[in-house]
Amino acid sequence: RALSPRPAVAVRCQEGQLAVTVRRDLFGTGRPVRAAELSLGTASCPPLSPNPAQAFVTFVAALHECGSTLQVTPDSLIYRTTLFYKPTHSGNPLIVRATPAEVPIECHYPRRSNVSSGAVHPTWAPFRSTVAAEERLRFSLRLMDDEWSRERLSNGFQLGDSLRFQADVTSEGHVPLRLFVDQCVATASPDRRSSPRYAFIDLGGCLVDSRAEDTGSAFVSPRPRPESLRFLVDAFKFAGDVGNLLYISCHLRVSPAAQAPNPWNKACSFSKASGLWAPLEGTAAICSCCDTGSCPSP
Repeated sequence: RALSPRPAVAVRCQEGQLAVTVRRDLFGTGRPVRAAELSLGTASCPPLSPNPAQAFVTFVAALHECGSTLQVTPDSLIYRTTLFYKPTHSGNPLIVRATPAEVPIECHYPRRSNVSSGAVHPTWAPFRSTVAAEERLRFSLRLMDDEWSRERLSNGFQLGDSLRFQADVTSEGHVPLRLFVDQCVATASPDRRSSPRYAFIDLGGCLVDSRAEDTGSAFVSPRPRPESLRFLVDAFKFAGDVGNLLYISCHLRVSPAAQAPNPWNKACSFSKASGLWAPLEGTAAICSCCDTGSCPSP
């Protein structure tokens, strides 16, 4: 069967940049637009050096370049920019043969999980349309050795040992990000909703296991970098459970690093010395809800 034609405007949202491909016959009229009449973003970034023989013009820019804007929603980081078509005047200043056009472009990156996605290429509507695509952020959670220098080779522990967790997110090319762990749940089966279950991090970043007596559980300060978070949890098992296996599921999330920690974005441990909750960053007030259980949802 015949292949469908390439769209007039296509976008690829990559890990640290976006690539926009524009068909020279932008409006499907058989009259190609000039590369010099196209620009990206409010900073008017030009395309790559065009080849007049090619049927397409290409732009490549980092996500935060060309005057792009960032919107943070509960679920996504959304980078927005605009492709501008500004036709030059014809030889006769009294007449117009082309109309300017704007094509809003969006790149969506999920904040909460690692999901598969692909570019969306809309049908071209003259003068105004939207091109959107989605790409993944890479989250990881690892058990580390005693020096935090490498991933631990064994996942076996004795009661009394400390589990060293390191959570990371790959954020190269983005506006700098800060990683948080909203919740970690231990279960005796792979189903994180099964019983028995123990949420040792809960309430959007409260390490509740640090509140228990005779534990050294805590978030580790300082962070290695904003997009990395370390925490210690004393080894445990479920009472009456004859098995020796625990399944741990954690909910990781990011926010812009420039955004100050707050009750929605926090990493709080209980200090037995002071008898108070202490934040890894920010003021003590952001952890006050860890005792009341009234923390707002991220």
